[in-house]
Amino acid sequence: MISPPRDLSRFLLSLLVIGGLLLCSLFVLRPFLPATVWAVTIVTATWPLLLRLQRLLWRSRMLAVIVTAAITLLVFVVPFWAAVSTILGHANELLRLAHSAETFRLPAAPAWVSQLPLIGPRAADAFNGLNDAGIADLAHRLAPYAATATTWFVGLAGSFGLLVVQFLLTVLIASIIHARGEQAGALVMQMGRRLGGERGAELVILSGHAIRAVAVGVMVTALAEAVVGGFGMYLAGVPLATVLTAVMFVFCVAQAGPGIVLIPVILWMFVFGETLRALLLVAVFVIAIVIDNVLRPLLIRKEADLPTLLVLAGVLGGLAAFGLVGIFVGPAVLAVTYTLFRAWLEDSAGGIRPAAPRTPLRWETYSETIPE
Repeated sequence: MISPPRDLSRFLLSLLVIGGLLLCSLFVLRPFLPATVWAVTIVTATWPLLLRLQRLLWRSRMLAVIVTAAITLLVFVVPFWAAVSTILGHANELLRLAHSAETFRLPAAPAWVSQLPLIGPRAADAFNGLNDAGIADLAHRLAPYAATATTWFVGLAGSFGLLVVQFLLTVLIASIIHARGEQAGALVMQMGRRLGGERGAELVILSGHAIRAVAVGVMVTALAEAVVGGFGMYLAGVPLATVLTAVMFVFCVAQAGPGIVLIPVILWMFVFGETLRALLLVAVFVIAIVIDNVLRPLLIRKEADLPTLLVLAGVLGGLAAFGLVGIFVGPAVLAVTYTLFRAWLEDSAGGIRPAAPRTPLRWETYSETIPE
């Protein structure tokens, strides 16, 4: 028996209506999308912590949500907010520092350089010849670019009130999702099964691992590097140590590493004769590099196998697309996309062979319900 042909026009019209409604909904929700994506990232990263706190707090979800919101503020929001506010508060000093490079000239080599055995006199002559080699001219050429970069960042974060609103909105959305996490997780799992059966449900869990890898790996590592580097600069008596710590934290979140701040500070101290303090900062820099190259890959690969270049592209792309909040939104979106694409490529008749989570794929990790 020949089946009757489908009503193609009705199918296309239905598809057009559904697509139009989705696009209109996204347009309406566009102001809330960055905060929502960041909130989902935080919830996914802190959900196991919420369940542990609920067990400890007399099985009260409300108390657990309040404590988790406080932890979210302390770990994910306050450091970034403090860094941005510190940079904005000292923007004029940063601009003056950038312009001061135009008159920069290296001093004479420290006395201890010429006293080094074998290479001392030659090293001192080479150092004293750097001005003639054009170092001062190079600093003069780079100074306008440094000032432009500082002005660009200040302009990007200039709407500080809007940034604070985004932070508070993120915490509010995260608390709402925390309070109804099981229902939200069940809805996402239902959507995954509707789209791809059990394989779709597995992909949802893979996405959760990718989001947790980005949230924990990027934020915790950046915070640890900034604390170590800032404490070292404070001990060494570096001027504007608080501002430099804030700048270093932003660079660490952007995956540029602590060296962008610490290396010039170390060279500055060596040049101006603060040898012991410079050596202290060298030790601090080594510790920060160890954290960057050991702790971050360890935290990321514990959940998902994400290349560092992907996280860097997500940070820069998110920054351009969504502003400062995009530093967190961009890597999360790219991590999920990359994980789903890898799983799709490696899909076989026997099921998905995920590219990495070291921890098992268990929905119970996310869906565990604790009775009130």
